[in-house]
Amino acid sequence: MIHAKQYGSLGPHLIVIHGLFGNADNWHSIAQSLSEHFCVHCIDLPNHGKSSPMANASYPNMAQAVLDWAAQQGLDGFYLLGHSMGGKVAMQMASQAPDTIYKLIVADIAPVDYPASHTEIFKGLEAVDNAELSNRKQADTILSEFVASLPVRQFLLKNLVKTETGLQLEMARANIADNYPTILKKPEISEPIEVPTLFIKGENSDYIVSAYQDAITSLFKQVSFKMIPNTGHWLHAEKPVPFTSLLKRFLQ
Repeated sequence: MIHAKQYGSLGPHLIVIHGLFGNADNWHSIAQSLSEHFCVHCIDLPNHGKSSPMANASYPNMAQAVLDWAAQQGLDGFYLLGHSMGGKVAMQMASQAPDTIYKLIVADIAPVDYPASHTEIFKGLEAVDNAELSNRKQADTILSEFVASLPVRQFLLKNLVKTETGLQLEMARANIADNYPTILKKPEISEPIEVPTLFIKGENSDYIVSAYQDAITSLFKQVSFKMIPNTGHWLHAEKPVPFTSLLKRFLQ
């Protein structure tokens, strides 16, 4: 079961997919801005947010889950935007169902294998998961032993929700950890994709580097590139106005 939040009801459909440890709420302000022109659907990927757990969260399986959800909603065609891991899911969707996707936007990720870089985050989330929490300050104190960056901790702790017994993480953390080696790998794309595609890079991010250009251009036959200056991997959060204007120009 895929959980989604809808913004607006007019215009063509746009599906937005968050990255690792994220959820639909990460895109709230941008979705509101886009809802003037599109019917925006921000989804929770399997194992994230309110969507169902998935033991084998490969890119083909996650992509199919989102495609099945879209079909259930009667979305026979849509625009597609994915950030980071969500960008890999979006690429996989374009490979599996190219005829349903009008245009694709991939935010700061490439179709390549990446090295592990979230080990301490997993340790921190496990510590938070195993603690009895009555407030967010307690969770932040625990997480700060593993994650020094306050903005990263704030992002991760957006997954905390109130339950009858206190605060808990709303994610299938163990499933995500088990699937992490798969998440690091590139999507499983067997043949080139003809869907018009825009890759957006944050200037200060190393998630897309020049060495990855051949991997991108060999798989995406109608591809263009844009860079947002003075921004990192979280380009949509750091520079929402230029990011949103790039989206609108490409999609319209």
